[in-house]
Amino acid sequence: MTIRVALWLLLVPVGWLGLLAGVMLVSDVAPAALVMLPSDDFLADLPQGVAILSSTPVSVTLTSEAPGLAAALYASGAWLVLPAGLAGCAPRGA
Repeated sequence: MTIRVALWLLLVPVGWLGLLAGVMLVSDVAPAALVMLPSDDFLADLPQGVAILSSTPVSVTLTSEAPGLAAALYASGAWLVLPAGLAGCAPRGA
């Protein structure tokens, strides 16, 4: 029974990340992209028109007006691109 629980605890987050990455790749709905563990080479060769919004040691948030941001970031060497800057489904201020 504990192996089944451990498997679910592993598969649910991996599946969620995969879903987010897939949505980011096929749609341009997100106003920004979160790239996990960017290399120095990746940051030095960002695609034309991509701007850095914020940066931490483990991630960088990027934005661009051009369509296909996720595909451009993957082509530049990003290994995981997630959507960033979405409003979410919870109402603001109550």
